[in-house]
Amino acid sequence: MLAAICDDDKNLRSSLRKLVETKLQLEGISYEIVEYDCGEALLQGILHKVPDLLFLDIEMKALNGMETARKLRESCSNTILIFVTAYPDYVFQGYEVQAFHYILKPYQESKIQEVMDRVLDRMETEHGRYYLIEKKSGSIRLFLNEVLYFKSEGRSVDAVKKDETVRFNGKLSELETKLPPSFIRVHNRYVVNLKYVSRVEKDRLECGENEIPISRAYKQEVMVAFARTMVNEM
Repeated sequence: MLAAICDDDKNLRSSLRKLVETKLQLEGISYEIVEYDCGEALLQGILHKVPDLLFLDIEMKALNGMETARKLRESCSNTILIFVTAYPDYVFQGYEVQAFHYILKPYQESKIQEVMDRVLDRMETEHGRYYLIEKKSGSIRLFLNEVLYFKSEGRSVDAVKKDETVRFNGKLSELETKLPPSFIRVHNRYVVNLKYVSRVEKDRLECGENEIPISRAYKQEVMVAFARTMVNEM
């Protein structure tokens, strides 16, 4: 998860960051948090990284939070937007920019926890099922809808997504039994997500921008599954 905090008060950014970090760590969610001190900086930042979750202060100098949100929505329709304000009068304006929630200053830990629970529930609904990866540093939720394919690497498994690869200890055969029907074995070393398969040939397929080999033993099953997926999408 990429979370962003936009507030012109450095101390308030820091305190909110600590509360959000604590919640994400307890939930075992892999995350990155970026901070912006004004709306202009945020709008520049989203050109390179679009946040999944944004805490946006309304009362800022120059470009205020509401104006920033309007510009944000021109290109970032899926970002979960939470307004931060000391004035509850602004709350009703949030509907215009599809604000998910609002938090009143000064921050209350219980309120942050409540809002974050709602955010995570929504993300789980939108992203679908997840696989819990256990590591020494803690647990990580791997949302399966984001995974293009799994690849066996010795005693480890690589979960390959569009923008990153997550490696964890495990066996592909054990993982396979816990995956939804959109995942299918195509090779001794590969299980692919049919949602991302664009073409199937005699001995290989395209999954995202990657070519994956198809073993002879799985060829017929893969062809039938891919054809079924194409029919369902028509």
